[in-house]
Amino acid sequence: MIILGIDPGTTMVGFGLIEKNEIKIIFKKAGLLKINSKLSETEKFVKQRLALQKIIKLYKPDVAAVEKLFFFKNAKTVMAVAQARGIIIETLAEAKIPIYEYTPLQVKQAVSTYGRASKKQVQKMIRLLLNLKEEPKPDDVADALAIAICCANSIRYVK
Repeated sequence: MIILGIDPGTTMVGFGLIEKNEIKIIFKKAGLLKINSKLSETEKFVKQRLALQKIIKLYKPDVAAVEKLFFFKNAKTVMAVAQARGIIIETLAEAKIPIYEYTPLQVKQAVSTYGRASKKQVQKMIRLLLNLKEEPKPDDVADALAIAICCANSIRYVK
């Protein structure tokens, strides 16, 4: 089963692809969808949608995991990220990919067994769990991989 983890954002969307089989979780690919911050909001959403469609077409994920919005200090930021998250969910739904959603607390617990783990602790655990040579960076990529791992640990493997 190929799992696509997504960390929503307006100009940087982290994505991580892992494969889950009966025995283990295997790293496939991770990266950033970078959207020019100078574009209009509408243009950003169109670029984001097209980039995500390309990843879906290329890697054919069986399921997707998206981080839930939990808490933001800035109301303007939370609105923009919520809109971007909506575009992501709609794009996944249109591709008929089952979507699982997790809070940051759930993700940290699934990866590090501690819901208040630091970003650095989570990155170290991702490196160990996926047998990577170095910790995933930037934070958006690490978060996307953590979300995918959370999903892998939360759903039953289906052949």
